[in-house]
Amino acid sequence: MALTGIAAVAAHFGRDLDFDLDRIATLIEHARDSGAQLLVLPDAAVGGYLPDLREPDDGNLPPALPPDDPHLARIGSLARDMVVCVGYCEADGDVRFNTALAVTGDGVLGRHRKVHQPPGERAVYAAGDRFAAFDTPAGRVGMLIDYDKTFPESARSLAVDGAEIIACLSAWPTSITNRAPRMSQDRQARLFDLYDQARAAENQVVLASANQTGALGGMRFLGQAKVVGPGGDILARTWSKAGIAVAEVDVAGELANARRVLHHLGERKPEAYGGTS
Repeated sequence: MALTGIAAVAAHFGRDLDFDLDRIATLIEHARDSGAQLLVLPDAAVGGYLPDLREPDDGNLPPALPPDDPHLARIGSLARDMVVCVGYCEADGDVRFNTALAVTGDGVLGRHRKVHQPPGERAVYAAGDRFAAFDTPAGRVGMLIDYDKTFPESARSLAVDGAEIIACLSAWPTSITNRAPRMSQDRQARLFDLYDQARAAENQVVLASANQTGALGGMRFLGQAKVVGPGGDILARTWSKAGIAVAEVDVAGELANARRVLHHLGERKPEAYGGTS
């Protein structure tokens, strides 16, 4: 039985890139000390997220970084033999993407540009156009960025592509239209947990979900980082506070056990789905 240490972070990140990199360095060391081989950081951990989805372009946008930016290279150096998934605002010429990278000390292993965008994001970011899994020392991994996980097809595409672990990087806020007096009563808090557990269970994969905490502009972020098993069971979590959720998982064994009788991917009938996957 080979155990893989999987860690998901709940923490706050803002516009100060040096501060963000210092915090990432600390989190990588804490995860390493906890035995993690895979660390999932939140969306926009380098440079922070949008301050408001209703008026996103208020002159306080995240810094747009090219793929060869030294801050991103520094994260790879810090990761060394660990796989680290991190989100940032990617500059591709004059176009911005909400992007996640998976890196080790050897370089970039995978890249994902957020495909599904809430209305406010569309004014700032272009949309990605694909989901693809990739091999890492921690196993075959696929990445989603916050709103992506609302759509079952996103995680299903990764699972069909062989992903054993899905890394969900989020900057997921409390409800903007119907604020609850307490986080536990918030509609988005309930949905965040529901999607994490459903995406893991329906695809029978391990899911690591990271999220921002604290506030930025008009946004208040949920936290609730967690590691979820292929039966939808939460193996470790942070609740709403900052921290690292760490679980040691026999990934191959857990997937094999979950799929021993009911094998969701093998029992699909795409011809009956009317063009959906």
